[in-house]
Amino acid sequence: MFPPTNAILNRILAGNGAIRSLAVNCSLIDDAAVAAIAKGSLRELSLLKCSSFSPYLFVVIGKRCKNLRSFVLEMAASNDEDHFGICHKSVAHLFKGCGNLENLSLKFLPLLGPGSVDFESLVPIPSTIKVLSLQPKWSYTFRWVTDFGILMLAEGCKQLKTIRLAGFSNVRNAGYAALLQSCKDLKKFEVSTGCLSDLTCLDLGEAAPKITEVRLLNCGLLTSETAISLSSCTNLEVLDLSGCRSITDSGLVSISQLSNLTLLDLAEADVTDAGLSALGNGRCPISSLCLRGCKRISNNGIASLLCGSGTINKTILSLDIGDILRISGGAVTLIAKNCEQISSLCLRNCHLINDSSIETLGSMRHNSGRSSLRMLDLSYCSRLSRSFLGLFEPPFFRGLRWLGVGKSMLERHGCSPTVAELLERKPGFTVCCNACEMGCRNQCHPDIRRQ
Repeated sequence: MFPPTNAILNRILAGNGAIRSLAVNCSLIDDAAVAAIAKGSLRELSLLKCSSFSPYLFVVIGKRCKNLRSFVLEMAASNDEDHFGICHKSVAHLFKGCGNLENLSLKFLPLLGPGSVDFESLVPIPSTIKVLSLQPKWSYTFRWVTDFGILMLAEGCKQLKTIRLAGFSNVRNAGYAALLQSCKDLKKFEVSTGCLSDLTCLDLGEAAPKITEVRLLNCGLLTSETAISLSSCTNLEVLDLSGCRSITDSGLVSISQLSNLTLLDLAEADVTDAGLSALGNGRCPISSLCLRGCKRISNNGIASLLCGSGTINKTILSLDIGDILRISGGAVTLIAKNCEQISSLCLRNCHLINDSSIETLGSMRHNSGRSSLRMLDLSYCSRLSRSFLGLFEPPFFRGLRWLGVGKSMLERHGCSPTVAELLERKPGFTVCCNACEMGCRNQCHPDIRRQ
C-alpha cells in the first residue's frame, strides 16, 4: 500500500541479510533500487506496479537470489521499449540463476495504451515451476501465442500443479488439450478467454485426475457439455463458470453429483428453477454459491434449492443472488428459515427487496438466538426506505460486521438513523457506501462517519 522512493527503500533494506519474504510497491522506484531488493536470503519476492525498471532487474535477481522459490511481478507494459521491456536474454538470466523457482506470476498493466507482451521471451519456462500465472490486464494480450507456443510450455513444465492463463486469444482447443495431457499432477486450472470451447474439457477428468479446482471465466463458447464433462472430475472442490452464459439446467444436473464440491460460481448462467431443484437434491456439500445475474431464477428456485433432500441447506455459508429481478422478500424468508448457519448474503440490485424483507431476516435470527450472518450486501436495493438503517440497530443483526448499501441510497435526505449514529451504537461495524464487493476494508474509503 505504501510506495517508497529509492532512498527510502535503500535505507529500510540496508544491511538486512536475513529477510526471506519481500513485497514492494515499485511505482516510485527504478534500477537504482534493484541492488537493495535483490537479497540472497529471499525465498519470496513480489514486485508490484513496476513501471521504471529495465531488463537489468532480471539479471541482478538471477545473479543474487539463488534460493528464490516464488517470484511475482506486476508490470506496466510500456510502448517505450527502452523504458521497460522483456527480452529473451534478460529473462533467461532470471530462470538460469533461480534454479529452485516454483511459483511464477507475471501480470501486465496497461500504461500507454493497448499493446502486447512477447510470449516467446518467456519460453522455455523452468521445469521446476509448479505454479504458473500469466495474466495480462484489460487490453493487453500475449503476442504471437498459438497452440504451438502452449505446446512448448507444456513440454517444459510437466510438474505444474497450478495454471492461470489470461489473454491467450489465439490459443485453441489443441493447445489447451496438450497442456492438460502433459501436466498429470495438475490440481488447479484457470483460463480466462473467449476462445475456449467444450472440446477442451471433454477428457479433463482423465487428463488431470488430481484436479481439485477449475475456473473457466467468461468463456462464451462453453455450454452445458463442459459442465457434464466436468462431472467426471470426482475430486473437484472448486468450480467457477462465471460469465459462461450458455450453461443450462442439464449442466447443473451433472454438477449436482460432485460429492466434494464446496464452491460453485454460475454468475450469468442460463439456469432456471428446475436446475436449482436438482442442486437442492444433489450430493454437493457446497459452502459458497454464486448465482448473480441468473435472470431466470425466482423465489420458487430458491425454495427448491434450500428445501430439497440434498445437503446444501446444511452446508451453505455464502450465497450471492444479486442482480436477479424476480427475487423478493419471500426468498429472504426462506433463507432465514432454512440456512441458520449462513454468514454471507448478497442481495444487491434485487429491486423487490424492501424493509419488511430485511426486518424478517433480522427478527427471525434474533428470535432463534442465532447470529451467524457476518456480511450483507444491499447495494442498489431501491425499495428500501430512508429509515432502513434502523433495522440494524441493537439487538437485531447482532453478529453482522459488514453492510453494503451503495452511495445512492444514502444520498437521500432525512435518513434516520444516519450511518454515524448507527456506527456509534454498533462498535466494530462497517458500512460501505461505495457499492464494493463484500468484505472491503473501511480504511480504503473516506471516513464513513462523515456520510
